[in-house]
Amino acid sequence: MSEPTGVIHDIGYQRYTGPRLARRAVFGALYLHGLRAAFGLGRSAKAKIFPWLVVAIVIVVAAALTAIRSQIGEVLMTYAQFADSMSWLVIFFVAVAAPELVSRDLHSGVLPLYFSRPLPRADYPLAKLAALATALWLLLGAPQLVMFLGGAFTTDSGLRGVWNELLDLLPGLLYAGLWAVVFASVGLLVASLTGRRAFAAGGIVAVFLMTTPVVATLAIMPSQAVTELAGLASPSTLVQGVGMWSLGDLLVNDTNSGEFEIGPYGPVYAVVTLLLVATCVTLLLARYRKVAAR
Repeated sequence: MSEPTGVIHDIGYQRYTGPRLARRAVFGALYLHGLRAAFGLGRSAKAKIFPWLVVAIVIVVAAALTAIRSQIGEVLMTYAQFADSMSWLVIFFVAVAAPELVSRDLHSGVLPLYFSRPLPRADYPLAKLAALATALWLLLGAPQLVMFLGGAFTTDSGLRGVWNELLDLLPGLLYAGLWAVVFASVGLLVASLTGRRAFAAGGIVAVFLMTTPVVATLAIMPSQAVTELAGLASPSTLVQGVGMWSLGDLLVNDTNSGEFEIGPYGPVYAVVTLLLVATCVTLLLARYRKVAAR
């Protein structure tokens, strides 16, 4: 009779008997992790430097505008104009945050681990997209809230003044949401193409900044139609065109009315913006279907 060759040891492992969370919880966890990662939360101090530096800059600018307004009694910059003015900072924020959300996972090869769970293939990129768009909206919306509080507490018209200030704030927040959705869609798509964060960041900056000279070139063409449609060539001016068409005086005033003209083509800018976002999201989903199939 042969002797036993092995022994089973009880080291305390137990079966999980708690609630089994479904798709919504997985999506929510990915979204929350992505939102935290965009601001460097839960990571090293070095990873927090740039995101919070950008946050500090936009808050300081908003506080300065609020202080000047309280002293001179005039609005130097509307809420919508604030989003336009901070667009350059938003580009660099996207260039840092988007690779952090998706390029790191591609480089480390953990996507098969994600997709081994009951996670639909579309949920991963959509959760990351929602997280980045939320981070960008907070980046532009929080300073607007600072400006609103300053304007509401210094108004001389009582509740009516606060109400009018709120009516100015809401379009500004919606406009910030448009910036966030467009920039997040384009930035995340570019970042998803490579697992190297440096390449992803460079690609994002190139897409946004290298299209600006194209707009400037088209804007000096002799044809008025070409000039007014020139903003379609860049994501930044595309968003600005939608804002000029939909917000009017909240975005355009006497000091900046000559910088950019869209003529009667406002609806064209809106349609192209929708097509751009839809195309980016579609390509992003196709990219992760390809990654999951490997």
